[in-house]
Amino acid sequence: MSETLQKMKKHKLVAVIRGAQGEEVLSIARALYKGGVHILEVTADTPQVNELIQQLKQEHGDEMIVGAGTVLDAETAKSAITAGAQFIFSPTVDQETIEMTKRNGVVSIPGALTPTEIVSAYKYGADLIKIFPAGSMGPGYMKDIHGPLPQIPLMPTGGVDLTNIREYFEKGAVAAGLGNALVNTKEEMNEATLWNITERAKTFVQAIKDV
Repeated sequence: MSETLQKMKKHKLVAVIRGAQGEEVLSIARALYKGGVHILEVTADTPQVNELIQQLKQEHGDEMIVGAGTVLDAETAKSAITAGAQFIFSPTVDQETIEMTKRNGVVSIPGALTPTEIVSAYKYGADLIKIFPAGSMGPGYMKDIHGPLPQIPLMPTGGVDLTNIREYFEKGAVAAGLGNALVNTKEEMNEATLWNITERAKTFVQAIKDV
């Protein structure tokens, strides 16, 4: 198991930043870090995403794990990895993207929902399977999948919030992706908003502290 994957399973929480730009991304990352969330996904449709990944790695070094999300093809994954991405999130199962990511020694986390998709992604070499959209199925689905497929590590994303995150872990999740419940980029990124992000991060960390 790679060091990055070990850290992801240890820290468990992955913040998803979608819709922010430039300095906003850097400020959000600092706020999350203060709150104890040290794994950050920046979506590939973010302007200058690769430059931002480089800046985040330069600023936080080994203290924060940074990856690219919403990666739809191997070419996009490759450019993000060159920029320093330590993991690649995808919303779907794309064999070429998974295999290219693994060839470059980076953690692969494709999105899947059905048992067939989940098993296929794992066979292609994925490290974690992002159950997406998890909110459409609920925590009970995690238990249903984990029962016959206990060897496949699962990570719910989409619809995970403070009301259900603990149950997801109790049902078998090894990590969780957090979007708007943690970072709502539609809000103005002022000092008060960033403070709230830090406080929400602390609350999420506390919610799964003894899981």
